[in-house]
Amino acid sequence: MTKVTASAKLATICAVFFLAACTSEEPVAPQASLPPATTTGPTGPNAPTSTIVPGSLQDFEQNVGDRVFFDYDGSTLDQTDRDTLGRQAEWLARYPNVVLTVEGHADERGTREYNLALGARRAASVREYLVSLGVSAARLETISYGKERPTCVESNEGCWQTNRRGVSTIRGGAAS
Repeated sequence: MTKVTASAKLATICAVFFLAACTSEEPVAPQASLPPATTTGPTGPNAPTSTIVPGSLQDFEQNVGDRVFFDYDGSTLDQTDRDTLGRQAEWLARYPNVVLTVEGHADERGTREYNLALGARRAASVREYLVSLGVSAARLETISYGKERPTCVESNEGCWQTNRRGVSTIRGGAAS
């Protein structure tokens, strides 16, 4: 039988830890298994494909789009914004009892006063475009929140872009 010295044991243990620490494979998180799909409603080619109620707030937000985004220090609508507002105008034509508040928002840069004025210009830009598409001005109210209601609170360009927005919120008349 061979005699193993303490230093040989220590060297072996260190080698095992060293090799274990050098592995380059990331541990893979187990994937959550999804429950089997079940059908709770009618099926077939004429079955509804969504549980969203037409004319509801959820319909407006998910199927139409409730917000547009602006460039830094700007209130000009780009083509993507005009497309979203075009869908809003069509939706509002289908649901004539719905009234909106158009919110103007800014990112954190600038003074409170400046950003309130910028938010007001952004809200007015959205309102004016919707009116030009045939939405009655009486159905549209504007408000500026400036930098007071950010959706993102990090100080970086990606976050600032999401805060430079105009949001159309339903004030009343939508389906439940």
